[in-house]
Amino acid sequence: MIADPGQILFLTFFGAAAVWFGVVVFRTRSMVRSAIALLFSQTAVGAMFLVMQAEFLGVLQIMMMASEMSIMAIFMVMFMMDPGGLGAMEMTHQKRLSLKAGGTGFVLALAVILLGGWGAAVQEVPEAAVQTAALGRELLGRSMFIFESAGLTILTAMIAATMVAIAPHGEDEA
Repeated sequence: MIADPGQILFLTFFGAAAVWFGVVVFRTRSMVRSAIALLFSQTAVGAMFLVMQAEFLGVLQIMMMASEMSIMAIFMVMFMMDPGGLGAMEMTHQKRLSLKAGGTGFVLALAVILLGGWGAAVQEVPEAAVQTAALGRELLGRSMFIFESAGLTILTAMIAATMVAIAPHGEDEA
């Protein structure tokens, strides 16, 4: 099955946008701007899912990242010394080690892409409803415990972080 040229154009555009905003995450000097860039990067990944006609995964990616990045920005502003979260700060640490690790990861990922036995491309893609039903069976089957555990852990962490933020301090107890 040969993809539509418009589909390839949009896939390329959203892929480039995802990579660009991923770079911007580390180039900005503000935690809030970094969170917004990460939101845009992950939204572009969701748009790539939509272009590839995986509607459920695309919408899920966009909804999940919108809520996650909003919560992350709120917590960053809540716990930072700069209440606006827009003050200048250094976003990169251990630059030499990071460059070496990133370069090594890039070379390894490229080797897996080029040398891996990927098999033949799928000739016929199932309808969106069939894909969604198969994903639902997977999530409600053997993967349910993992997802439920992750959700409970994230909820517990959010409640704990909120309680730490609003707990009365010694000087407030009068």
